[in-house]
Amino acid sequence: MPHLPESREPSPATQELIDEVVLRFDAYARARAARDSLFPTVRATPRQEQQAFDALQAAVVRLRGRLG
Repeated sequence: MPHLPESREPSPATQELIDEVVLRFDAYARARAARDSLFPTVRATPRQEQQAFDALQAAVVRLRGRLG
């Protein structure tokens, strides 16, 4: 039977950064979807969408810094 390499679990700090990227991506995706909502109370402003994107981008930079 061939030896399968063991999967490496990310360190807790790295996992937290991965979780943050996923969370920020979800927030950005929701802001993008809400941009064209039919309901004004749900609609996201361009500023809210940009803030969500900026937070996502910052989280990705932190994760890359940790991995690089």
